[in-house]
Amino acid sequence: MPRFYCPLPLASGAELELPEGAARHVQVLRLQPGAAITLFDGQGDEWPAQVLHMGRSSVRVQLGAPERVAREAARPIHLLAGITAGERMEWLIEKATELGAASLTPIAAERSVLKLKGERADKKQAHWQAIAIAACEQCGRNRVPTIHPAATLAQALAALPAVEPAQPGQRLLLSLQADSKPLRQAAAPGSGALWFLSGPEGGLAPAEEAQALAAGFAAVTLGPRVLRAETAPLAALAGLLLD
Repeated sequence: MPRFYCPLPLASGAELELPEGAARHVQVLRLQPGAAITLFDGQGDEWPAQVLHMGRSSVRVQLGAPERVAREAARPIHLLAGITAGERMEWLIEKATELGAASLTPIAAERSVLKLKGERADKKQAHWQAIAIAACEQCGRNRVPTIHPAATLAQALAALPAVEPAQPGQRLLLSLQADSKPLRQAAAPGSGALWFLSGPEGGLAPAEEAQALAAGFAAVTLGPRVLRAETAPLAALAGLLLD
């Protein structure tokens, strides 16, 4: 059944006009009055709905009773990923959403090729958030991960919540250092939140790695092969979230 993100107040039995994005998707699919669809507002529930009316630029639906479906990962994992060039960042955000990332912060690292400022940065963030929404529509997630504004590593580290000294392994840094531990060995057990930091093409600069280590990150490895910048965070997510 087609699924659409609808960030509006939803109530059982209510009739409403779909927001522009969802309405456009319904029209592209050429759905007709009587067609069944599913809506979700990003808060955890999904709502069966029936198309009532198809206008030239509007779609009206009636909602059924909400259903809470558990499709979120057992533990929230937050990615801090160096901004990659071209469409690779878009691919990373799409796949990270499918795998269950709770949020993603694009890091404007020293070696990042793409540089974002001002209006361009705002447009890029909105575009990346839209990619995450579309991925949720496809994969069945009912909670949309937050794509934070692009930030320098220093800004991202300063925004992190305090880490409990008695619970190491909540902050992990992908590193080529010889003493890096295997990912699963270093990760804190249980279901507590975890932050995973990886760099752009070429990795983080030595000074950036030192900055992250000073902020409580532990160096980890994903194995003997060097993965691409857009592949490494996904491999980490899969290793931590998929049984």
